[in-house]
Amino acid sequence: MARMYSRKRGKSGSSKPDKAVPSWVSYSPEEVEKLILKYGKSAKSTSEIGMLLRDKYGINSVKAITGKKLGQILIENDITTEIPEDLLNLIRKMVSIKLHLEKNKKDETAKRGLILTDSKVRRLIKYYKSSKKLPSDWKLDYKRIKMYLE
Repeated sequence: MARMYSRKRGKSGSSKPDKAVPSWVSYSPEEVEKLILKYGKSAKSTSEIGMLLRDKYGINSVKAITGKKLGQILIENDITTEIPEDLLNLIRKMVSIKLHLEKNKKDETAKRGLILTDSKVRRLIKYYKSSKKLPSDWKLDYKRIKMYLE
């Protein structure tokens, strides 16, 4: 797929592992769900939970074992954040760029990065409103943007 702003083609991505459960995984679906809920209650994000399961427990694909995605399991048990993880990460990026620009006012590259990140945030908010993951009256308050990270 082409890049959004640079008009270049980019690198090809890696392929997903096989859907079959590997022989070294000795966990049942119920045990995997308990692990996910344990880490979800300790305020870990879905990507952090996935990395923990992969690195500590050797579980390469939650969906192959349980038949459900990691996010679905968290949603079923009401362990989700108000703002989706990818939107929160983009907001974090915006805050760090704004802090950088306060110190380095003439950094034109950072100004462009802020514009691009802001447009990604607006597009993502529009998508989440249309898919009902955010309320239709939800707005990102740019004056109090650091509040979302707490």
